[in-house]
Amino acid sequence: MWSAAENASWGRGVAGGLLEGDAAPVAGRLLGNGPEAWIAFDEEVRRLTRSPGGLEGADRLEVRLCHADGRVREAALAAWRRPPIQLVLVRCADRVPQVRERARRVLGRVVAQHPVRNRDRARRALNLPMADDPAHVLTALVPLALRLGGREHGGWAVEQLEAALSGRYSLLAAWWRPGLASTTWSWNSLTARQREGMFERLAGSADRPTRRFAARVASACGQYGARELARRAATEHDPVTGRTWTDAALAAMAADGPDDGAVDALLGSRFAPVRAAGVTALRRAGRAAEAVDHLTDRAGQVRACARWLLGQDGGDPYAYYCELVTDPERVSGYAVKGFREVAEQADGPLLYPLLHDPDGAVRAAALAALRRLGLVVEDAVLLALLEDPSASVSREAALGLLRVAERLDAAALADRTGPEWPPHTRRAAFRLLRGRGGSAELRASVAMMTDPEAGPYARSVVINWNWLSTLGEGEAHRAELGALLARAAGVLDVRRLRLL
Repeated sequence: MWSAAENASWGRGVAGGLLEGDAAPVAGRLLGNGPEAWIAFDEEVRRLTRSPGGLEGADRLEVRLCHADGRVREAALAAWRRPPIQLVLVRCADRVPQVRERARRVLGRVVAQHPVRNRDRARRALNLPMADDPAHVLTALVPLALRLGGREHGGWAVEQLEAALSGRYSLLAAWWRPGLASTTWSWNSLTARQREGMFERLAGSADRPTRRFAARVASACGQYGARELARRAATEHDPVTGRTWTDAALAAMAADGPDDGAVDALLGSRFAPVRAAGVTALRRAGRAAEAVDHLTDRAGQVRACARWLLGQDGGDPYAYYCELVTDPERVSGYAVKGFREVAEQADGPLLYPLLHDPDGAVRAAALAALRRLGLVVEDAVLLALLEDPSASVSREAALGLLRVAERLDAAALADRTGPEWPPHTRRAAFRLLRGRGGSAELRASVAMMTDPEAGPYARSVVINWNWLSTLGEGEAHRAELGALLARAAGVLDVRRLRLL
């Protein structure tokens, strides 16, 4: 899938080729590209037609629809020809009122008269979905309409699409009924089957604004029940769209009563806001006792909702967390994180023993909890934890030592940056040496320039280092600085080396 910039570049290229005599249909050249390609095509044609001189493809309908002169654009719309429907949609947001109004009338006619293949005539007579059904056409127009919706006059198409999806009268929803002409405007609304198909295609679109639009309209018009809304919320990857589905599911359960299937779908989501909504829905469903199962969720938002629900049900989250952290069989890293969220400094004795737990996640969570509660851990203990097999424990130990980095032994830390140590130990020691500053940071940075992980940051430190200031402050001998400078010569600019 191309990015927006790539689509726009392609659209400009197609416009340039068209005005140089390219005879290929524009709709075919831009088929499969995003809405940015059509917008860029329109802007590029308008820019090129402002320049004096004849253009080889100036008589093409696509060029006249995007011409810089509004009278030319209006005349192109008046021609009884079938223009590219995307360009007609762009003209519906035109700044010229006459062009805009005519384009809106033409768009409805083009949608209603969209070609149908002969082999689809029987399917049309049986009221079965067809590939060229106007509902499919409207689905394809949604991404472009949403991009144009930000313009001063671009909201009209979005409003018409919302009306069509909601089952209301819409100028764009005219469609063929068996025995009626395709230009019949008496029934300007989509059938339930067409609307359902549109929602399915829009909700499954790869375009994020399109999925958000589908979720918003479907939620507003009550297209789905609580269970289906919850299922969509649980499987949606876009946070904004997922929140829309989640709010709609909660509203549906508030109006129609709790649904255990919907609640379970919310609780099974991979996304924390959706699971949090499922936890809050447990109370209305009469399942508040399940709150304890979510006190150790991996997301703090879900744990907070579980504590609230447990408190509303008369339980004590603090007491439950105390039981968890003192039980070696049940304690976990997320249990310690939850305990830290309700603990106070007086609870330190419950956390210190966890520094020796066999689970690295528990040790790391205990270190983080002690630091955030303002409790002191001895330097010797933290220095030993720098060599912990768990990277998260080593990282938390380094964070705890940063405030006292100046009093640590720089030589011992430098030894831990050697290649014989695990990467997370080297990173932790390097972080503490950077925290010391001065010549200790410079020595560590020069030594770590070739490190696979910390190397990029170390090289940036060396490149931006004030070598003359270090020499003037007497933090290192001239000979040592010369040796460091020689090792760093490969990353320093030649002009800077001359100054040094």
